[in-house]
Amino acid sequence: MLSKIYSSSLIGVDAYLVEVEVDVSHGMPSFITVGLPDTAVKESKERVRAALKNCGFQFPTKKITVNLSPADRKKEGPSFDLPIALGILGCSNLFPAGNMEKFLFLGELTLDGRLKSVRGVLPSAVLAKKKNLEGIVIPKENEKEAVLVGGIKVYGMESIIQVIEFLRIPENFSPSTYEKEEIISSPSYSIDFRDVKGQHHVKRALEVAAAGGHNVLMIGPPGAGKTMLARRVATILPPMTFEEIIEVTKIHSVAGLLHGKGAVTERPFRAPHHTISDAGLIGGGHIPKPGEVSLAHNGVLFLDELPEFQRHVLEVLRQPIEDGMVTISRASSSVTFPSRFMLIAAMNPCEDIYRGLTKDDFDCTPAQRRRYYSKISSPLLDRIDIQVEVPAIKFKEIISDREEESSDRIRKRVTKARNIQLERFKNKKIFSNSQMTPKEIKKYCRIDEDGKKLMEMAITKFGFSARAYDRVLKVARTIADLEEKANIEVSHISEAIQYRIMDKYW
Repeated sequence: MLSKIYSSSLIGVDAYLVEVEVDVSHGMPSFITVGLPDTAVKESKERVRAALKNCGFQFPTKKITVNLSPADRKKEGPSFDLPIALGILGCSNLFPAGNMEKFLFLGELTLDGRLKSVRGVLPSAVLAKKKNLEGIVIPKENEKEAVLVGGIKVYGMESIIQVIEFLRIPENFSPSTYEKEEIISSPSYSIDFRDVKGQHHVKRALEVAAAGGHNVLMIGPPGAGKTMLARRVATILPPMTFEEIIEVTKIHSVAGLLHGKGAVTERPFRAPHHTISDAGLIGGGHIPKPGEVSLAHNGVLFLDELPEFQRHVLEVLRQPIEDGMVTISRASSSVTFPSRFMLIAAMNPCEDIYRGLTKDDFDCTPAQRRRYYSKISSPLLDRIDIQVEVPAIKFKEIISDREEESSDRIRKRVTKARNIQLERFKNKKIFSNSQMTPKEIKKYCRIDEDGKKLMEMAITKFGFSARAYDRVLKVARTIADLEEKANIEVSHISEAIQYRIMDKYW
């Protein structure tokens, strides 16, 4: 006897429909799964066998064939446990077969029949809605994320016995009563910019960076507060829109990082170790999974000790920085992950900050700096708009009772500047000044004669590249937006030039 049931699998951050066909027929007892299953899918037969037996159902001692269609795409993960078990029981006429065709089923089975959470429920719920299915049946732990989609019934179940009762008499069960507003709570950060003593010019640079979505490089000795400052940048970024929340939650759902949360409402902050591989950074695997650049989408990617990263690992950052997405190609397919993030990098002024220095305040000679900075390629540095020095904090600043400005106050200014940019680029796929193309720079970053003279002096003295020139104009446009000025003034250009300290060492 044959039964059919709908499930789904993942490709990138999207789901595609998988039709699970189960045939139970006479012959030598066996259990065969076809349709390019991975090891986790093949092992589902043992979980399904034990779960059905321990829930009081008789496992058929016949030839069982499970086909996962389309058969030319690799299937992975334990989420097919539930549909396979239901397909086997459907051949025994335990419930009307027509009920299975109305819903999409996902879930991993424990040996006693309970349902465990699985990855990728949010994109699967989006798929079920797109395919006009009546609803989606999933583990209870995944219920909140599926509710975010809206317009589709979500049934969170705790065991296979409960699912079977649902298929017998669906009207006895009510879909989830969660509302989106209950799941999408306001972000509450445990850290704040008021925790940082001094470093006011660095805070100003980070405010400008947050306002325009610019990448930042901080250079300073150990203990100056670079990591502390970087971790607080997410707290001054504007709150995420609902569309951004869905984008970020989909990525974290696919990566299995939601851990029972319905939605990711705080801007992501990712800080990979410098020993990370290029696949770990941009994503990879036989079936590509999102890397750190995608997990930082709509948030912050922090690279501490930048020169310690392998050079080829840093070079792969060029595409996601420029395009806001990363494409991973395999022989069978090509997958694109979103990766629009704000890059913050930190490094010491020279390789051994405590030895061979010219002064007691951790200052390095130009030769020492050049030798250390040569570990980072010039094209990558060119893509970092703001480069700022973070000096060692003075004792009087450490013991000062001065109340520092809070993240909330800075965030209000940043949000106001971002709204100006959204209005400016409302008919284009541009969300901040950092994403401007040469066409937009020419239109929105016009400078007067005094500004041109200042830029000419800077190019002559520091040897700015054409890309660096554009970066200065973008940053100057952001500074003008923070002051709510329609035109870029000389003072804005002057401040933007100060944020290119690395150019004098190249």
